[in-house]
Amino acid sequence: MTHLITHVSDMVTLADGDFPNPSPKAPKGLDKTFGDWVAWAKWIAVMAGVLGLISCGIMMMVGRRNRSHLAAEGASGIVWVIAGISVASLAGGTVPMLFGA
Repeated sequence: MTHLITHVSDMVTLADGDFPNPSPKAPKGLDKTFGDWVAWAKWIAVMAGVLGLISCGIMMMVGRRNRSHLAAEGASGIVWVIAGISVASLAGGTVPMLFGA
C-alpha cells in the first residue's frame, strides 16, 4: 500500500499544477428555471419557519400550567426554528461565495 502511495505522490509532484478550474455555468435555459426553484424553496422555508414559530408559541401557551416540559420544548424550539430560517435564507449567498460561483 505504501508503494502505491509513493507512486501517487511522485505523480502529483511531477504535475505542474496548471489544471483548469472554470467557474460554474448553467446550461442554456436552465438558469431561470433553477432560479425559480431556489426562490420557491426559500419561500417554503420561510413559510415553514413562520409555522414553526407559531407552533412554538402555542406549545409555550399550552404548557404554561402543569405542563412545564411542553413549555420548555416550545421555548427551546424557537432557537432551532430561527437557526433553520437563517441557514435557508443565507444559503443562496453563502454557497456561491465559498465556491466562487
